[in-house]
Amino acid sequence: MRMLLVLILLPGLWAQPAGSPAKPLTDQKPVVRQAEISVHGRPLKYQSTTGMMPLKTETGEIEAQLFYVAYTVEGPNRPLTICFNGGPGAGSLWLHLGAIGPQRAAMNDDGSLPPAPYKMEPNESTWLEKSDLVFVDPVGTGFSRARNTETARKYFGVRGDIESVGTFIRNYLNQNKRWQSPLYIAGESYGTTRAAGLSQWLVDHGIALNGVMLISTIMNFQTVRFQRGNDLAYAMHLPTYTAIAWYHKKLPADLQKDLRKAVDESRKFASGDYQLLLYKGDTLTTEERKRGVDQLARLTGLSRDFLDRSDLRVEIQRFTKELLRDRGLTVGRLDGRLTGHEGSATSETPSFDPSLTAIRPPYTAIMNQYALKQLGWEDEKEYFALGGGITAPWDWGITQNGGQGYADTSENLRAAMQRNPHMKVFIASGYYDLATPLHAVEYTVSHMGLSPALRKNLHWADYEAGHMMYIHVPSLKKLKNDIDRFYDDSRK
Repeated sequence: MRMLLVLILLPGLWAQPAGSPAKPLTDQKPVVRQAEISVHGRPLKYQSTTGMMPLKTETGEIEAQLFYVAYTVEGPNRPLTICFNGGPGAGSLWLHLGAIGPQRAAMNDDGSLPPAPYKMEPNESTWLEKSDLVFVDPVGTGFSRARNTETARKYFGVRGDIESVGTFIRNYLNQNKRWQSPLYIAGESYGTTRAAGLSQWLVDHGIALNGVMLISTIMNFQTVRFQRGNDLAYAMHLPTYTAIAWYHKKLPADLQKDLRKAVDESRKFASGDYQLLLYKGDTLTTEERKRGVDQLARLTGLSRDFLDRSDLRVEIQRFTKELLRDRGLTVGRLDGRLTGHEGSATSETPSFDPSLTAIRPPYTAIMNQYALKQLGWEDEKEYFALGGGITAPWDWGITQNGGQGYADTSENLRAAMQRNPHMKVFIASGYYDLATPLHAVEYTVSHMGLSPALRKNLHWADYEAGHMMYIHVPSLKKLKNDIDRFYDDSRK
């Protein structure tokens, strides 16, 4: 994969921003505000606390500061949920202003781009009804910064990122005397990679979680990397190709009758005969190749000629360009429901992702306005929503085979579940998400080696939307209902 998994691997992610922080990092006093929204006709009063959490050396020098926004409601021993997005390089504004916080950026009901100027509205699906919330931006995202470029490298990697957010959580519990609160973490996209790693880091530091919410999950990166010698990724994406083809009415009549039946047929082929065909490589017989092409054409809506020329292997960018080429459209990678007009009818890959361009302007504008006007936070720095703040290549912790290994934090999640058998895990997937395809997380979890007793702690939910399923209003409401049940179940 060459782009961002929330957004995994955005173009220009490693670009050097202009300079390091101009001023030395110093302690800053949080800003506290009182607010109220109406949720289904009932008032919900809450307090927002916006601030910078310093990460200090043993000598007390500030190495980095993590920007956070906390929402708390009066009540005895309320749960506490720490929330973050992914990237690496994404600020927490997406979950904050899309799904979980008390306010949300208004989108069209299907999640497509509304006209500017963009608006904010009360979020009746906020998780604040069930839990206090803390949204944190890791180093290099949002307003969070390290003291200099050299220090920042310490945090730009799988391990350093996990340790810094784990330290933030421990410090927040200390400063706010929340050690007795039921504790949860919620991550999206690469944030699920972080959450899986954090689940073990926290329990190994004496902090047991009641639950982990994984939204658009990626833990084992082998499942999504299109690299020579790794055929697994092609099989993992196939059910999502089928779902997107179904949405755009490109499948045969019998498959168009029911989305779930179409995806189930695709799952069966992807996990069986398709992997055997890919396994045979150049030794496929002519008849085997024809059967494979015919079945892939049935399940993807792509032409037999295209599939044959692709050697039965279709990468994401070629799929999103090819599916609606006859209509002059490309489909979204983050959300295959959304389409965009392409300038070139002959190129092999799209020039942009229409599902990414739909979300970036509204969320960026609303976050900056909201921080200033409602939260009372004034900051001269740019708020890094996606990329821009990561000033060195991400350290994936991979050295074998010339860098062709794959990061994987599913082992951390397995270890955490074994150490803390009371911890529940919620896994949310969008049918039309090509960044973190639903079959990939199903494969990853089924290969974690969990006992039957621990598998009962897994809660699964699918949505007829994309990577950020909550931009689709019906899915936003379903997510809230599913999460409410998860909170209740995880405390039994």
